[in-house]
Amino acid sequence: MMTTAPRPLICVSANSRQPDDRRRLPMYATAERYVQSLLKMVDCIPVLMPPVGGAVDAAELVSRMDGFLLTGGLANVEPHHYEGPAFPPDEPIDPGRDALVLPLVQACLAERVPVFGICRGIQEINVALGGSLHYRIHHLAGKNDHRRPQGDDVTQEEVYRLKHMVRLTPGGMFQSLAGRDEMMVNSLHGQGVDRLGEGLVVEAISPDGVIEGLRYDDETQFIVGVQWHAEWQPEEHMLSGALYTAFGEAARARAARRASR
Repeated sequence: MMTTAPRPLICVSANSRQPDDRRRLPMYATAERYVQSLLKMVDCIPVLMPPVGGAVDAAELVSRMDGFLLTGGLANVEPHHYEGPAFPPDEPIDPGRDALVLPLVQACLAERVPVFGICRGIQEINVALGGSLHYRIHHLAGKNDHRRPQGDDVTQEEVYRLKHMVRLTPGGMFQSLAGRDEMMVNSLHGQGVDRLGEGLVVEAISPDGVIEGLRYDDETQFIVGVQWHAEWQPEEHMLSGALYTAFGEAARARAARRASR
């Protein structure tokens, strides 16, 4: 009797949000694009993962899922996780997300569960594996300002337009997927990868030397992070679309393994 492989369950990380209106309660949320990009590019069942820290055991959660999409967000990974200098008092933070996602990445590595990190997600992967972050890229000598354009009249299209080229590592996974040596990306970030985490290799780098893409150095395991917003129109961006496809294939393989137990 022929059986159909189950659709993979993919967790999408959410952020803590404090509403501007004090009459409204705090909430957990993520941008719609992250879920819609999954539905468009991967035949999966998306599940939102609230940033509840130690209230959920990371290893147990990982054991029940087939993949994790780590999203972007306003808050930055707190520097005590990588022995960095303290943030200023007004810096947005999300300790509940830090406390859940960082051990979650380690559990995914141990259980061979696919992880795709976007924007903040690449930074979480790096920190979870022992790496560090630059607090503000544009404060470093020789670096450009990688932050989003400011102003109330800036449209979504302007925010997420292609910003700069990245150079893809010769012989690397990204170069193989893209079939080229360079790619324009819509990178938006203040923080960035400094010291690489253990087992990670660089896959893409900006003209000013900022790490824009990385992966875990094991071809049998999908742990990939990009600094650009791959969730924005991945069907039109060759490399972003190819990464979603590869992530989906890894998640389906994981789902098949779980179903066969």
